Amino acid sequence: MLNTLKATVGTLALSAGLTTMALAEDLSGTLRIISDMSNPAPRAVMEGLAAGFDEQHPALTVELEVVDREAWKSQIRNALTANPPDVVNWYAANRMGPYVRAGLFEDISDMYASGDLPGLDSVKGAMTMDGKQWGVPYTYYQWGIYYREDIFNELGLSEPATFEEEIANCQKIIDSGRKCYTIGSKFLWTAGGWFDYLNMRTNGFDFHMQLARGEVEWTDDRVRETFANWRKLIDMGAFIDNHQTYSWQEALPFMLKGEAAAYLMGNFVVPHLREAGLGDDQIDFYQFPKIADVAMGEDAPTDTFHIAANAQNKAAARAFLQYVTSAEVQTKINAADGLGQLPVNANASVGDDEFLQQGFEMLSTNATGGIAQFFDRDFPAEMAALAMEGLQEFMVFPDNLDDILNRLESARGRIYK
Repeated sequence: MLNTLKATVGTLALSAGLTTMALAEDLSGTLRIISDMSNPAPRAVMEGLAAGFDEQHPALTVELEVVDREAWKSQIRNALTANPPDVVNWYAANRMGPYVRAGLFEDISDMYASGDLPGLDSVKGAMTMDGKQWGVPYTYYQWGIYYREDIFNELGLSEPATFEEEIANCQKIIDSGRKCYTIGSKFLWTAGGWFDYLNMRTNGFDFHMQLARGEVEWTDDRVRETFANWRKLIDMGAFIDNHQTYSWQEALPFMLKGEAAAYLMGNFVVPHLREAGLGDDQIDFYQFPKIADVAMGEDAPTDTFHIAANAQNKAAARAFLQYVTSAEVQTKINAADGLGQLPVNANASVGDDEFLQQGFEMLSTNATGGIAQFFDRDFPAEMAALAMEGLQEFMVFPDNLDDILNRLESARGRIYK
């Protein structure tokens, strides 16, 4: 059911007074938006965005439909095909590929070229396919190693800058009777995060993306080198036991109780750590350390807005994309009382949360290799599912590596036809 948000401005509404963006035309008609921001806080943000934009344009009616985030993954194609809305939520990079190739997303390259979308240079690549841009990002968040600062202090450890230092720290943690890392790989994707970082640090961002596009064999020696680095940690007992039986949330108590010192995870883990009673003097964050002499790529999953190719009100849709990516709006919606994530506009401001500040600094200044979207977004869905099964299997049975890589190489030949 469509919710018409005419002059309905909620607590998070972004009114005309918030943004100074000049709009070139008086918009009219109806702007239809379908969003998968269905959890309570994101939904409030989305409702505020729609109401605030509506308020700026008296002759325009904004209609917002919020759908379940998981259900949207199977509904989006039909929605874009039959009576499409004007604007939809989706994801960056390879995840938008099927809809770009099917001609369901609008090419908005002219907006980037004309300067209508200032401050998005660092994330433009994630919106680019075939040399063209197909949408805008509105939020992202960093991944990295969240660790028990009090345990590091107890053991006299410093944040490692290199993999050698990471391994040396890990040995001291193990010697103290703890595990280095907690992880719950029951639902597979957390193992994908470890592969992302180890492969980007071993072989570089460009190689990682070539593998994601099916241009590199899984049996390539460079891929084997990534697994060899991973095995150094596995063989020394760095990970908690039986991690394949835990979800990522079920693995949190190992860090909370001090039985494991760190978690490779996205910034969404921080509220869980705080709510469980850890203070900011007990937790901290560092960038996954350097392995080889390659530029540092980072995982920063990016959520996006796109215009449907057959949208009925493209003028309003384009103005909405300008609005949602403006520095003022970006600052507001990504604040701690909003999405609690990072603004994509480089001219936006970040709140005083230490982890958001560290993430913004890292992604803005020290992610020179590129921004990846995470394993199950960068790889095609079928390849990602099969590969993540293999990654989890490797963590439990590392001697199975040859069989795993041969299976994945066989799948590559079939999936990337």
